[in-house]
Amino acid sequence: MDKKITETIIQLVKEKKPEDVEQLVNLLKEKFSIPEHKIIGYILQLQTEGKIELKKPSKPTPQSLIAYLKTEGTRWYWITIILAVSTTLIVFTIPGDAFPLVYIRYLLGAVFVLWLPGYSLIKALFPSGAANEKSSGSLDSVERIALSMGLSLALVPMVGLLLNYTQWGIRLTPIVLSLLTLTTVFATAAVIREHQTRIKIST
Repeated sequence: MDKKITETIIQLVKEKKPEDVEQLVNLLKEKFSIPEHKIIGYILQLQTEGKIELKKPSKPTPQSLIAYLKTEGTRWYWITIILAVSTTLIVFTIPGDAFPLVYIRYLLGAVFVLWLPGYSLIKALFPSGAANEKSSGSLDSVERIALSMGLSLALVPMVGLLLNYTQWGIRLTPIVLSLLTLTTVFATAAVIREHQTRIKIST
């Protein structure tokens, strides 16, 4: 590798502190008239050797919600929906006396009741964005976990209270279907808000 270029890369990382590879590439383009792929090659080599540490350049957010749902950033949404639907199916297919399969029902049921509703609501209220993760209005992981459990513990009794005044009453089927609907609605609202937030940040 060109010693002058590598020294310049290390110096720029120390002085300018670029947030990702893309910013560093732009800084190097101002100093050297070499192709971008060669610059990236130098940077990757230095990262492999452990001399610098940078984030990978973030991909632009798709304008279409359907396209955005296919990206890696929406993995949480699909996991949430799959867990909610799977738990609902297991509750209705595995009887309470089917040992040891009933323990799967207990485990997923606990996650379904104590985590998913609150987590989906927190994601809807505080959508995460690529550039606003450290802003004053964002939440870190510990805060999200604590608020998710707290909100779930608040939402589930409210659902039961509302069902008590309906013709269905507080029974297993209406409670499970209500929590499934609640989680799906909150999660869908959250992913829509997250998509809109990331588009605003990228423009």
